Amino acid sequence: ELSGTRAAFEVIRETLELTSLGALKTGSQANVERSMPANGRFHGHIVSGHVDGCGTVSVKREEPGQTWFSVRCPELTRYMIHKGSITIDGVSLTLTEVTDEGFSVALIPHTLAVTSLGQRKVGDRVNLEVDAVGKWVWRLLGPQVAGLDLETLKRAGFGS
Repeated sequence: ELSGTRAAFEVIRETLELTSLGALKTGSQANVERSMPANGRFHGHIVSGHVDGCGTVSVKREEPGQTWFSVRCPELTRYMIHKGSITIDGVSLTLTEVTDEGFSVALIPHTLAVTSLGQRKVGDRVNLEVDAVGKWVWRLLGPQVAGLDLETLKRAGFGS
């Protein structure tokens, strides 16, 4: 329901438990965007609008013309690659760094000004959606490579 600058939504318990929505207070800013119609023009990353999990902002470093965000989310990094896509609180961004513990993105001033990301601070919980292709690759190949590491490869005769 829309009323002026306010919006009201119905949510289910699972949404409140798996996302950061339950922590929002009256007056909090949230990013809301209409779905793209099937015959619409594609403008960027493919996202579904589903939250895959939450992360915690671990670094927010402002520099001239950009702000660096790092987010801790070790359970989701297996689906990420450098220069791949990540959605933070509904804002689709490009990954600038991926580690076992989390990832980083660089935000331009416009993104900070027109989304809720400008209000996020270190320690805040954020909703994350990883790239669908990464999830499918892991679903199909993950069981085949589980437990595969450098030591296992060396024992099998690979490497030095």
